[in-house]
Amino acid sequence: MAISPAKDVNVMSNNALIRPSELEARIPLSTAAEQTVLEGRRQLEAVLNREDERFAVIVGPCSIHDHAAALDYAERLKPLAEQLSDRIMVVMRVYFEKPRTTVGWKGLIYDPNLNDTYQIEDGLHRARRLLMEIAEAGLCSATEFLDPIVPQYVADLVTWAAIGARTTESQIHRQMASGLSMPVGFKNGTDGDPQTAVDALVAAGTPQAFLGIDHDGQASIVETRGNQNCHLVMRGGRSGTNFDARSIAVAEDALRKANAPLNMVVDCSHGNSNKDHTRQHIAFEDVVTQRLEGNDNLVGVMLESNINAGAQKLGPDPATLDYGISITDSCIGWDETVDLLEWAYDKLGREAAVAAD
Repeated sequence: MAISPAKDVNVMSNNALIRPSELEARIPLSTAAEQTVLEGRRQLEAVLNREDERFAVIVGPCSIHDHAAALDYAERLKPLAEQLSDRIMVVMRVYFEKPRTTVGWKGLIYDPNLNDTYQIEDGLHRARRLLMEIAEAGLCSATEFLDPIVPQYVADLVTWAAIGARTTESQIHRQMASGLSMPVGFKNGTDGDPQTAVDALVAAGTPQAFLGIDHDGQASIVETRGNQNCHLVMRGGRSGTNFDARSIAVAEDALRKANAPLNMVVDCSHGNSNKDHTRQHIAFEDVVTQRLEGNDNLVGVMLESNINAGAQKLGPDPATLDYGISITDSCIGWDETVDLLEWAYDKLGREAAVAAD
């Protein structure tokens, strides 16, 4: 059949992708992994509904590029999470999609070989396999959903999801979030204003109908009931940081006016650290202190953390990369991660003791 010059002018190829049901058949959800995911979601929902007084900490690498290093991190985090579990709920960042301001490496799903070969189907396999291994180890995972097709392949292994600053305003992502099965955090826009994310919470909590795919990869009309576990993530922006008490109060007022849930997570990286990993602790300590001073609308924080601190550039030869160091945003190292979480645990314990007296 002749191809019309009116379409696909800039398309080089269009290759069939594995169906979500086929990927699930190859890497089936195990009973142990399913229990981890469901229990993690239940606990997070309890935190959001004030039925669980613990503080949530979503911590881990800015992005995953090395399977072995990610498992190494998870193996370190699991005993720490258990140690802190009576006061802090720990969820591991397991991010496979990276939004880019212009161009750059877009994440493990899109370019798993780190060399611009874009073996996306292999990336989906790798992502699902890693999430499965982490869940089977009893650790909950958090990720950002960027492409609205990706959740069909991995969402059954995710405990918490984020919608990023660049996509919070997107109707497509608000509709997607309305149908997701886990709590979803909407980040404030890149300008730092929380209103865009507040509007997103209202939209995502409302029933929606939109175009999508089903588990067999068939284009379909998706109808949702709305996600009642969406919340605001404060991540700073071009206007500066927004983790301080005054900025939090402004966001709370916006949530009240929209009749949206008064739940906030603070991202200690990005605009709240001016992209300097050595400043993440400032936001972290400030937010924990606000929580101790009585603001239980601050339900948690996010930290970008890796085995080793800092970041490195992805060059032409991935084999030259240093182990356990981010290739996207700079992260704090493992030792500082432990210090911060144990500091918060101790502070939260002292507050609980005072309240009991």
